[in-house]
Amino acid sequence: MSTSLDELKAHLKRIRKGIITSTTAAASGHPTSSLSAAEMATAIYFGGFLRYDPKKPHWPGRDRFILSKGHAAPLLYAVLAEAGYFPASELETLRKIGSPLEGHPNMRRLAGVEASTGSLGQGLSLGIGHALAARLDKLDYRVFVLMGDGEIDQGQVWEAAMAAAKFKLDHLVAIVDHNGYQQTGPTKEVLDLDPIAPRWESFGWSAQTIEGNDLSNCIAALKKATTTKGKPSAIIARTIKGYPIQDILTADPNHHGKPLTKDEAQKALALVESLN
Repeated sequence: MSTSLDELKAHLKRIRKGIITSTTAAASGHPTSSLSAAEMATAIYFGGFLRYDPKKPHWPGRDRFILSKGHAAPLLYAVLAEAGYFPASELETLRKIGSPLEGHPNMRRLAGVEASTGSLGQGLSLGIGHALAARLDKLDYRVFVLMGDGEIDQGQVWEAAMAAAKFKLDHLVAIVDHNGYQQTGPTKEVLDLDPIAPRWESFGWSAQTIEGNDLSNCIAALKKATTTKGKPSAIIARTIKGYPIQDILTADPNHHGKPLTKDEAQKALALVESLN
């Protein structure tokens, strides 16, 4: 686990590069959906909030991270490579025949993947299952579930939210990557759920809204969420889709499910490298 902001930024830089290089090599994937949540995933895995051991991926006491927005698999893969589950060189096998780095996470094929996701709206329910199992097994692990803001249009999410509050799952943390876009357009135009935090609070959750592309904000929010007692916690992370390379993709602020061209990727990698 990292102990300084500079160390976290170094992890973040490598994760961003992994997302860009893997999706460009695949000529497929969701780089912008992955990049918007990179700070939060970095904070969870390397900021001291997630207990894991890549040498013992099925250790019963490990904390769980579930990527409910499974199309952002390039983010999860880049994080798992950074955490030591497999060599970073394998990122360029994304979506290749025979590679365990499938277009959506497959827990049967890759260590470190806690749930096979891709059908949106299901991750929080899966997270509740893990959280209840921890209670039954008398284990103290935490469960983190990362969702998209378009994904929470799904009714199953709110059924799960009610259940989590009923069972007082204070070892469950839900994160909404509120980047303002989903597959078919801006979330405000498809189904406007703003303000989101009060909705979670009305379902019995503790909720906070933060600037999710700021590592310090992510760390502070996770500290609060993981020390809240008696109810589950939600973090609404306001982000920019494709951050920090969004200006390279100005022709399409959504850029959903599109890889970067080789020229765009070179510019993006240079920009990421230049950032402190």
